[in-house]
Amino acid sequence: MKLATYVFADGVRVGIVSEDRIIDSGFAEPLMELTDLAGLARLAVAAEHGRPQPLARERLLAPIPHSPLFLGVGLNYRDHAREVGRALGDSPAVFSKPVNSVAAPFADISSHFTSFDYEGELGVVIGRRCHRVAAAAALDYVAGYVVVNDLSVRELLRPDTLVLGKGGYGHAPFGPWLTTADEIGDPQSLAIRTSVSGELRQESTTAEMHRTVRELIAWLSQALVLEPGTIIATGSPAGSGAGFDPPRFLAAGDVVRVEIAGLGAIENRVVAP
Repeated sequence: MKLATYVFADGVRVGIVSEDRIIDSGFAEPLMELTDLAGLARLAVAAEHGRPQPLARERLLAPIPHSPLFLGVGLNYRDHAREVGRALGDSPAVFSKPVNSVAAPFADISSHFTSFDYEGELGVVIGRRCHRVAAAAALDYVAGYVVVNDLSVRELLRPDTLVLGKGGYGHAPFGPWLTTADEIGDPQSLAIRTSVSGELRQESTTAEMHRTVRELIAWLSQALVLEPGTIIATGSPAGSGAGFDPPRFLAAGDVVRVEIAGLGAIENRVVAP
């Protein structure tokens, strides 16, 4: 299923998406509370009996508007490492984004810094409490997947200001909905593309990941308790603005589109701050 947090005419509820239509599930609970087996069963019944209506993308909110933890992984694609001339480390580079970085999948984005950059990424949504799990079992804890644009201010991506560079207001749009894990199967075979104002900038596949989704979940869960609704942005392939010579950062009027096979696309217009 494809599950959205949607602004219906009379309130925000979980919706079930089918192509360009959406069905009101009737459930106002946060989506993260409906990703266990019982919750998915209830949603399946709603999908079978509900009445579809046209899907308006401006009514889509971030699928998990209030994630308990939003983690990002840096330098996790081999093609990106080659692009920037850096070696892949023995352990993942990990950062977090604050709650107010989360934005709707088609929201406007902005920054007053000139080194505003995009990074298209596969996002993993944890579906049940996950702590000290083995890689072999890690995908059993995944509720589903989303498309993420991990926006950054490059000039602030230093150890002493990393949270400032990654944590800007609205600098983590994702969605457009949560695609449940059973629809995806292997998360290491998904095509990912990012364009800026129609120009293709990133074109790769999650097979280029240095550390797989399984490995990332297992590694993170050794130190952290990953609660339902936790989001893990799994790194970005070659082609971000910083990878060009000279860099090609975002400016007002640009439209950034990130698309992942099977998951859909998000699109965000850059506006003046």
